[in-house]
Amino acid sequence: MTPELQDALAEAKRAHDERAARSGGRQAAFGRVLHVGEPDFAHGIALYLDDITVSFDGFKALNALTLSVGVGELRCIIGPNGAGKTTMMDVITGKTRPQAGTVHFGSNIDLLRLRENDIAEVGIGRKFQKPTVYEELTVFENLELALKADRRVRASLFSRLGGAQLDRIGEVLTLIHLKSQAKRMAGLLSHGQKQWLEIGMLLMQDPKLLLLDEPVAGMTDEETERTAELFLSLEGQHSLMVVEHDMKFVHALTQGRKTVTVLHEGSVLAEGLLTDVQNDERVVEVYLGR
Repeated sequence: MTPELQDALAEAKRAHDERAARSGGRQAAFGRVLHVGEPDFAHGIALYLDDITVSFDGFKALNALTLSVGVGELRCIIGPNGAGKTTMMDVITGKTRPQAGTVHFGSNIDLLRLRENDIAEVGIGRKFQKPTVYEELTVFENLELALKADRRVRASLFSRLGGAQLDRIGEVLTLIHLKSQAKRMAGLLSHGQKQWLEIGMLLMQDPKLLLLDEPVAGMTDEETERTAELFLSLEGQHSLMVVEHDMKFVHALTQGRKTVTVLHEGSVLAEGLLTDVQNDERVVEVYLGR
């Protein structure tokens, strides 16, 4: 581990302790025994990208990008089109391999050594902008299919849902505002409801980190408000990285007290409270256009 990463972990731990004190202890616990392949969050950092560079035919989509997300933190990422937001998520999930830099999940898992499916297994879930659900199945069946369980052919053929699994599906249905729609075909849901269902499917996998790419695009005002409530309820139990252009939604998530990261030309342009970055002259010039 590099000295820079060690320093970042120590700083993240201090920040985490402060957040935990403010939130009444809702943050993820430290000090428990880890299982093989499980990320170590003892230092309070969930994700750390250090000096990540990605080039496509000479164009630097990411340019020495460095940022970290704390355990249980809800971090909003904003920036103009072409800033590198999607490429950053591609690197985190193993879809794109950088030419330089490191990506750690917790202090012990080097994501650049893992394949895409292995990254999902260690606890990173990603939601793309366009919802992807099984429209020919019911809402309940979509969640059942996503349930974290043994999916080998024999197990799938002969498995039955236990009480704990049924309870978990019920909890998620309530959380994503679709309990009354459990028996409805997913293809008949509204756009916003399909977005919630896909988030629910991710939650069935019990991810430690959720990557959410423009989750409220195309939603009604009411759906957007409910989505903000959903994400805020997940904060502390999961780490969330939300890429979004809707500044009203970002404001609802950050509530004037959470860190916002602004990307531009593949690097961090500014970072801080939303009001601070909105008043940053560099951000105004390249993104907000005021």
